[in-house]
Formats: sequence, C-alpha cells, structure tokens
Amino acid sequence: MAWAARLGPGATLDTSEAVVERVLAELEDSLGHRFDSPELLVRALTHRSLAYELSLQAAGDVSGALDNERLEFLGDAVLGLVVAEALFLLHPEWQEGELTRVRAHLVSRKHVGEVAAAFGLGPHIRLSRGEERSGLRNKPNVLSNTMEAVLGALFLDGGVEPVRAFARRWVMGEAAEEVAMGSRTWAALGNYKAALQEYLQAEKAGTPIYRVQSESGPDNRKRFLVEVRLNVGDGEPGKALARGMGSSKKHAEQDAARHALERLAAAAQKGGGLEAALERSGEENSGP
Repeated sequence: MAWAARLGPGATLDTSEAVVERVLAELEDSLGHRFDSPELLVRALTHRSLAYELSLQAAGDVSGALDNERLEFLGDAVLGLVVAEALFLLHPEWQEGELTRVRAHLVSRKHVGEVAAAFGLGPHIRLSRGEERSGLRNKPNVLSNTMEAVLGALFLDGGVEPVRAFARRWVMGEAAEEVAMGSRTWAALGNYKAALQEYLQAEKAGTPIYRVQSESGPDNRKRFLVEVRLNVGDGEPGKALARGMGSSKKHAEQDAARHALERLAAAAQKGGGLEAALERSGEENSGP
C-alpha cells in the first residue's frame, strides 16, 4: 500500500514507534534489518517534492528540506564498493576489464531501477500530492535513486554488512554471470569498439582504426559508412576487418566493430588461430 494511502494530507516526517511499525515494518522485513534510527529510512524514502511541500507547510523555509538526495549519493558509493568487493572475491579468474564491465552494469541506473521494482520499493516512496498523481513513483530513475538512498540509510544505521547482504540477494546473482558471459562473447554493454580493442590487444594483434568511407543522405538524415582496419604499428593500416553503417560516425564505428567481432569469431571457430581468422575476415569483407 502506498504511503499516500496510509498517511493523511497533513503528514509530517513523523518517526514515532507507531508510524514505524505501521508503515516501515514491511520494508524492514524485506531489507532484513530493523533500524535503530528509523528517521534515516523515512528520509531515504522521501522524494524532494514531498520534502519541499512539507517545508513550506511547516515554516516556509526549504533550506533544510529532508529529501533523500544526500543519502542517494552515499548509497551509490557504498553499493559500488560492496559489488566490487563481491566480484573480486567471487571471481578470482576475472581480469580488471571484466570486473569493471560487470560492476558497471550491476550499479547502473537501469539495473538498480529493475532491482527496486522487483524488490517492491515503489509503493514505499514518499511523494508530494502532485507527483503522486503523476505516476512518478514507478519511473525507473526515481526507483533507482530511492533504492540508492535506502542503501545509504542502511549503511549509516547498520554498517556495511546489511548492504552486502542486500547486494548478494538482489543485485548480484545471475545478473553478474550473464554480463560476464556477454563480455566473453564481446557483447558486454553494447560497447563493441572497446570489446574489439580489448580482444585484439589480448591477442597481441594490434589495434583497430576507423575510417569514414562515404557519407550519404541529406543533412538531417545522414548515413555514414565506416571501415575498421587492423593497425599493426608500421604506420599503415593493415587488413580490413569489417564495415559498418550508422546515422553518425560513432554509431557507424560501433556497427563496424560489431561486424568485425562477429567475423573474427566465426572464422576463429573454423580453426587456424587468429592469423587465419584475420585472413578469412578480410576475404569476406565486401560490405557490412
């Protein structure tokens, strides 16, 4: 049940035992932590719209509005720490690049928003009456920001261990393995240029370079054709790996890198090592 349905129009940041038991007990059960300072959790759930509204009602002074933005800042940092620690300890076989990519996904606004939705945080967010009607509580960025604020409150009240427990249960799990698997197949986070460079450097094959081959279309709908080649360090580009198309140079470069990775992977699966893979990729490179 939403806060707005439980607290009347004259609600204040009340932290009495009765309010805690009636409104916060459900959330504390889900978090697995009873707050010694329940006002921290109340503040973590308080959107700036309600803090502003309550401040105006109280004294007309909004300078000390008790919104959750400072706790959000802290929770973001603490979540990054515990996720990094867990990945480091659980996966000694992963290198820095893989650890970085997986952590970036797990603490991203998108993933944390999905965690908040699965956790059922939305109904607990405290909004102003105007924002309550707007449907703001179910927007991904509001869910994500509030989830980080709750973790900041959890850290201040109970230390790092309850945040670790929450991260293990809700943030990590299969999501980490899925992103790691994606990185091994060069699809991590959609950054194909970084993935191609990392792969070629790991194979000591050189670095990729990108060149615009052509532009087409009117100014407001341009299409770019980009070719990616292997730079082996002699000042001249080596074999053409692939081509890509896009509405901007950046998008075309990503598309070219994606095609290069796909062709290198397909060629490598046929055997013969990287050199044979490069040969086959170059022979097949007649277009994107």
